[in-house]
Amino acid sequence: MRRLTKKQRRNLIRILVSAGLLLAVEILCLTKVLPEPVYIRLPLFLVPYFLVGYDVLRKSVLGIAHGQLLDENFLMTIATVGAMAIGEYPEAVFVMLFYQVGELFQNIAVGRSRKSIAALMDIRPEEARVERDGGEAVVSPDEVAVGEVVVIRPWEKIPLDGVVIEGTSDVNTLSLTGESAPRDVAAGDEIVSGCVNGAGLLRVRVTKPFGESTVSKILELVENSQTVKSRAENAVTKFARVYTPAVVGLAVLVALIPTLITRDLHWVKTALIFLVVSCPCALVISVPLTYFAGIGAASKQGILIKGANYLEALANTDTVVFDKTGTLTEGSFRVSSVRPAAGFEAERLLAIAAAAERNSNHPIARSLAAAAGDTAEAITVHSVEELAGMGVRAVANGQTVLVGNARLLAAEGIAPPDDLGAVAGTVAYVAVDGVYAGAAVISDVCKADAAEAMRDLRAAGVRRLAMLTGDRAAVAASVAEELGLTDYRAELLPAAKVEAVERLLDEKQGTLAFVGDGTNDAPVLARADVGIAMGAFGSDAAIEAADVVLMDDKPSSIARLLRVARRTRRIVWENILFALAVKIGFLVWNLFMPNMWAATFADVGVAVLAILNASRAGK
Repeated sequence: MRRLTKKQRRNLIRILVSAGLLLAVEILCLTKVLPEPVYIRLPLFLVPYFLVGYDVLRKSVLGIAHGQLLDENFLMTIATVGAMAIGEYPEAVFVMLFYQVGELFQNIAVGRSRKSIAALMDIRPEEARVERDGGEAVVSPDEVAVGEVVVIRPWEKIPLDGVVIEGTSDVNTLSLTGESAPRDVAAGDEIVSGCVNGAGLLRVRVTKPFGESTVSKILELVENSQTVKSRAENAVTKFARVYTPAVVGLAVLVALIPTLITRDLHWVKTALIFLVVSCPCALVISVPLTYFAGIGAASKQGILIKGANYLEALANTDTVVFDKTGTLTEGSFRVSSVRPAAGFEAERLLAIAAAAERNSNHPIARSLAAAAGDTAEAITVHSVEELAGMGVRAVANGQTVLVGNARLLAAEGIAPPDDLGAVAGTVAYVAVDGVYAGAAVISDVCKADAAEAMRDLRAAGVRRLAMLTGDRAAVAASVAEELGLTDYRAELLPAAKVEAVERLLDEKQGTLAFVGDGTNDAPVLARADVGIAMGAFGSDAAIEAADVVLMDDKPSSIARLLRVARRTRRIVWENILFALAVKIGFLVWNLFMPNMWAATFADVGVAVLAILNASRAGK
């Protein structure tokens, strides 16, 4: 009871009270305590009938007033009022009672599926603490301008996207990524709205207005995802529009023609039972509920799906195409190997190179500094000269140091070794006093779960895995070899990526999904059958163009997404086939052995079982 909402508890109490009254009146009738005249028994049965069914009757009347006759409320009203009219009082109350039990199960199932999605709505920040006029002002997040500084105290929600300018803390990203492990942040790190700050105090410079922030985009995705229906949902809706009038018309014929010929009201009862059995509740309720539960299950894992149609399409995925940088790789450069020349040690080589590049903000310089650590601090550097397109020249501890590409060494008449020309990465050559000292290879490393993701996708039945990148062929080949990919294409401009995807679309057998994170991936994401964007720190353009957003930026999430999609599809078809089989069987049975109790199971019982089955998609 504690897990039920106030409305659900109220409905449950109403159902239990009505069931108790029905049982009491029926016992009094069976024991002949109550006299048989209609004017005595009918009012007593009407009490539990109206108590449990007043809302169904009201919706039916409103539907008639608005010209929407043929819905489930109308069918239940006609069937139960008709049963009352021919003296089937207990059956009429029981049909309405069992129908409300089915409605209660549906509301509980929808509520549970909605929780995981509604949890995302809790990430909306209520206020922002912004530095203004020498103090702090508490304002709405949409009143904070780009460039202003917000103060985020311990355990507060992060209101806007920005860059940390002061402070260290751990950030809980559970609401966005589905992962409980916090992420450490310090000055210089990007931070996104919707997360919860840890124990540290942070000062953050805002980089995006609230309307363009991560939290705003997520909320928009969540709200829109419930309005986009799958083909199965649309098919069921169209089916119900044709099926329900046909059923009502057939029931009228069954009630009128045989009755006029035989003068036997038995056919009226048969027609009423026919209406109860043929009500399409199980299909109309369970199919959208299953997709809704599937979207909820994905959101628990930090995967946002923009609509049920994309979840449906993903179930047929046989080709997955990846961008490289930022998708399969970290997108941040690191020193992957150090190759000192004879007479030089690797640690000294890194220290000299990092010291010479000390004042540069280039990614290569930052990579060298990170690899060298504190060893570069002991080296005194002056006379630093930036050589455009080649590197730097500096004097370090009295020695002339060159750090740059092969063109820089060639310009100085220094010959590097030949074996570094085809290395997978950027090579930073180092020379000291005109002598080649060695090189550091700087490359983008694969994400920790990228190889696992490829294995999982193959195990999930994905027929083709491919990688498209604008990087050099040597780099692409290295990444492809590490991940076990044989289908890859390198040195592609954005337009060439689109052309490559179009060729793959012609060769696919099912759905083609493209996974990317950068601005230049937006055209490809839009062109694929399903576009999947790395959303936590991916570009806005990629998130806008994509149909699915992975908030944890992990390639391994794609295999989990496909499993959710396929389980959801399987449950949808289980419900459709089960509901149709039971209803057709009972419709045939009803022609020979009409029974209102059995008809109620064929309608509401099947609907309850279908709802319970649909709820499995949310686990």
